[in-house]
Amino acid sequence: MIIINEFLINNKYSLDNIDIIYVNRGPGSFAGIRNSLSTIKALFLTKHINYCCFSFDDFQEPKAPKYTDVPLLCEKYKIKKNLINPIYLS
Repeated sequence: MIIINEFLINNKYSLDNIDIIYVNRGPGSFAGIRNSLSTIKALFLTKHINYCCFSFDDFQEPKAPKYTDVPLLCEKYKIKKNLINPIYLS
């Protein structure tokens, strides 16, 4: 949350201005993914900020998608709050 708050302050944003957060659910380290998902879940519960958890494997696109494409791709593929199956590196 410290890094998120610093980012918001540096860019003159507030959590009150955010409607949805997109979270890459992996692959990655167990601790890193778990911490990220816990933070997002806390923001959902306390600030009512909606979230979508995705993996680039969720999108069957001909070209590798960019992070800027994620909101449109989540809508296109109907990606929702799927925290059930994070993808951990072993």
